[in-house]
Amino acid sequence: MSAGTISEDEFEGSSDYDENDFEDDDEDESDTEFGQTGDMGFQDMITEKQRKKAYEVDFSVLPLADIMAAQTSAASHVSGILGVSLQQATALLRSFKWNKERLVERYMDHSQEILNQAGIVLDDVHTPVLKRPRGFVCMICFDDSSAGPALGLRCGHVFCQPCYEQYLTQKIVEEGECRRILCPESGCNTIVDEETIKKAVQPTVIAKYQQLQDRAYVADLDNLRWCPAPNCENAIDCRLPHSSFKTVVPTVLCACGYKFCFGCGLGDHQPAACGLVKMWQKKCADDSETANWISAHTKECGKCLSTIEKNGGCNHMTCRKCKYEFCWVCMGPWSEHGTSWYNCNRFEETSSTDARDQQAKSRASLERYLHYYNRFANHEHSAKLDRDLYTKTEKKMEEMQRTSDLSWIEVQFLKKAVDVLTSCRMTLRWTYAFAFYLARNNMTDLFEDNQRDLEVAVEALSELLEKPIEREKIAELRQQVLDKTVYVGSRREVVLEDTAKGLAEGRWEFFVDFSK
Repeated sequence: MSAGTISEDEFEGSSDYDENDFEDDDEDESDTEFGQTGDMGFQDMITEKQRKKAYEVDFSVLPLADIMAAQTSAASHVSGILGVSLQQATALLRSFKWNKERLVERYMDHSQEILNQAGIVLDDVHTPVLKRPRGFVCMICFDDSSAGPALGLRCGHVFCQPCYEQYLTQKIVEEGECRRILCPESGCNTIVDEETIKKAVQPTVIAKYQQLQDRAYVADLDNLRWCPAPNCENAIDCRLPHSSFKTVVPTVLCACGYKFCFGCGLGDHQPAACGLVKMWQKKCADDSETANWISAHTKECGKCLSTIEKNGGCNHMTCRKCKYEFCWVCMGPWSEHGTSWYNCNRFEETSSTDARDQQAKSRASLERYLHYYNRFANHEHSAKLDRDLYTKTEKKMEEMQRTSDLSWIEVQFLKKAVDVLTSCRMTLRWTYAFAFYLARNNMTDLFEDNQRDLEVAVEALSELLEKPIEREKIAELRQQVLDKTVYVGSRREVVLEDTAKGLAEGRWEFFVDFSK
């Protein structure tokens, strides 16, 4: 294995589907025309349902228990091969980021060097609780009392128990350290083993230590990432190489229901790749657009270069700082305009032309950015409002159940519609970030056509869900919502499928390089 101790057999999700389950054992029935047609149609449905979309990636959800079991299994395996204790094997694996093959290979050739790097002494006799020797002085608190226990490792550095406990607690709780907690003696490279830690600190600190170990394990493996949802203890196993994240948006769905990008850890941002998302967020967050606005709406005095904003209709400008008079239109000296200032006879001068061109470019750049940002922000805001629909929808579902013969399960179509609507809003949101960086060509036109179709369908579904319930039209409304939900979902798939294939095939052209 190339990235740790998790085997395919341990963590790859297994499907309950078996093609043999659908084979007809009675060959005589399959010979009939009805039997053949029925079997083929059923197989086609199964194949279509299982076919992975271009924008989908393979992943599996791992609960915390599996994460802990994987560490124990890997340590046991290495312990048996190298002849070291379970704790020593764990420490060695951490120093190699849980790469068993590389550890064993290096250990066979340079065992002592590897042990020294990991701070392990093989003949370490654990004596974590000792009597204070006569004349002992703790070099941390300088207490020379002969009463009370002392703690030390095979390195021979012994300290009083309270100081040792305080040192370990600070390392674990305050500093969040669990990989390499060294002996308190300055310059000593011996690692404090887990057995000593468990005997020295309180149970709450031990629990924190174990939690940090689990976190460090997942952080060490490229194919694992914790679910970022609050209070979720699941990890996601996705074996895509990180280099593919330039052309794939690895969206995963945790068992807790939270959907996020495995590559960057942000919420689902399909169809925009992680690099584009990073650039877009930086553009929206920094002051570049403020500077762009200043460039588009202000000019500099031709004499002292002070920034001036026009606040009136007159084009005769006077700098308040240096009192220089100039024309706002052409930026030329006002004295050369005479009574025919509106003709701007300095219009053809190169310097004035450059100033006007720069002004026009800045204004055009700002308008283009605002076009995409406003729509991006609008769909984000609409998605938040759509989430509020859940409360209204539940009331509608209860009302619909009371005023019709529909059961609670049959009115779930409203909740499903809101789920689809919110998901499509977020997809539309990121299509505008994606489109902002697209170079203008025929492919861009096709993308915008698909984007428009999805947007129109989303607004139509949103309007349907906002309609008040009329008792005599419940059946009609239900059918309309069902049809529109299916259509909206299909339009979203078209957008995501097309953009994913385009990224994989290198079909899209961007005017920025987001692969760095």
